[in-house]
Amino acid sequence: MLGGYRITGRRAAEISASVEAAVGSGELAPGQLLPPMRELAVELGVNPNTVAAAYRILRERGVIETAGRRGSRVRPRPATTGREYVRVDVPEGVRDVADGNPDPALLPPLAGVFAAAAEEADRHPVLYGDEPVDPALARIARAELDADGVPDGPLAVTSGSLDAIERVLAAHLKPGDTVAVEDPGWGSVLDLIPALGLRVAPVGVDDDGPLPDDVRRALDAGARALIVTDRAQNPTGAAVSAPRARVLRSVLREHPDTLLIEDDHGHAIVDQPLHPLAGTTRHWAFTRSAAKAYGPDLRLAVLTGDAVTLDRVRGRQRLGPGWVSRIVQRALVRLWSEGAVDAKAVAAAYGRRRDLLIDALAARGIEARGRSGMNVWIPVPDETGAVARLLHAGWAVAPGARFRMGARPGIRVTVSTLTEGETVALADAVAAAARPVPGRGGV
Repeated sequence: MLGGYRITGRRAAEISASVEAAVGSGELAPGQLLPPMRELAVELGVNPNTVAAAYRILRERGVIETAGRRGSRVRPRPATTGREYVRVDVPEGVRDVADGNPDPALLPPLAGVFAAAAEEADRHPVLYGDEPVDPALARIARAELDADGVPDGPLAVTSGSLDAIERVLAAHLKPGDTVAVEDPGWGSVLDLIPALGLRVAPVGVDDDGPLPDDVRRALDAGARALIVTDRAQNPTGAAVSAPRARVLRSVLREHPDTLLIEDDHGHAIVDQPLHPLAGTTRHWAFTRSAAKAYGPDLRLAVLTGDAVTLDRVRGRQRLGPGWVSRIVQRALVRLWSEGAVDAKAVAAAYGRRRDLLIDALAARGIEARGRSGMNVWIPVPDETGAVARLLHAGWAVAPGARFRMGARPGIRVTVSTLTEGETVALADAVAAAARPVPGRGGV
């Protein structure tokens, strides 16, 4: 069953450590079936309860998974999860308001800045051993972080916010550790955490950000990390307010060893001020993505944090991709320094589109949320039915199951390209689709 590997140990901790060491070395491969507990107990000469305790430790650490009578197997590290497939196929002729993308008309042109960055690269090529962060980008990013009250710290550049979050989690946590995360929240983060062998502790969120009592409960229960979206929270549009930030800082001071990760992907597309939590705990990271304001394909985020965290992230980055292309960094410097994006105008455009839809829904008796960013979150009693009815009416919306764990069912509408003329028709369709169908339960 285990090839040439022999599990050893007399105590639960020893047995679990034997299995985990073999998984780490590759002697036990993903998907490898482990011996039944009673069979292994006989082989090791221990009580079956000891083996059961060892397997429980391994499950909690994310090393193995158990499927009832089919036994326990070494857990694979999935590239994706079932959540990734909770999407709507958009037929031809159906209006797509599910994709979560920015409005292309509000993105800056890239040809000129990349041509200039390439010409600069011709004159001053970046070679192995050069600094991974462009000095001009570091200066601009640090000045804006300072202005927003983010504590001083080293800088790194990653391939987007999710890359930064993954690197920070991997720098501090081990399989089986728990991460407190917003619910509803960004589906990609909800996929990433179990893919790293970590466990999720859901934290409720309202318009002002994560609920302090939920955060306290999660940290009291042993969560080692907390991920917070500062503004334009996906999918609800929440933005951490000044009063909420004060309370959250107070909660975090009670748990100074918590790894705090803040995601400010809404930078340059929102009109809500930033109220960072960074620096409240010993280990913290703050990431700011260029994707929403300058274009998703730039794949670039600036990351800062405490010295230990950034040293670990940059050290591991050197062993992998090495650095994010300095040509891309230089192009962003030009976009940033030339004011290619009018942040106030972009925020106002998205704000008008959100407010029009929220007001139209309110006039029809439908609750909706969207304080910042480009999405509106609409609670519904029957999520699956609402999505299907809207699709039949010509509208593709994002199912809430993509973003939630224990939160109420809902749907997400991306308003980034929604026109004023479409708003009334969409509000009518949502009002018709969101009401419960007699005899049918919720999701």
